[in-house]
Amino acid sequence: MIDKDLLAILACPENQTPLSEADEELLARLNEAIRAGQVKNKVGEAVTDPLSGGLVRQDRTLLYPIRDGIPVLLVDEAIPLDAIP
Repeated sequence: MIDKDLLAILACPENQTPLSEADEELLARLNEAIRAGQVKNKVGEAVTDPLSGGLVRQDRTLLYPIRDGIPVLLVDEAIPLDAIP
């Protein structure tokens, strides 16, 4: 989904670690949790729209959503992965 050259230069805005594309399994689990109303972003707002893609921080604690093909690299919009079943 994301151009490999672009992905190579993108980094987490919070700690500047590399990002990688979320795999299908993670996206499926997240979308299931979103449908169940269990997902909130970093500032506690409910995430209601299903994800078609995302970028995962190297330590696998945050996911930055990709909306309309554009990575949303705002810390407030990041989804903490520790609460996802």
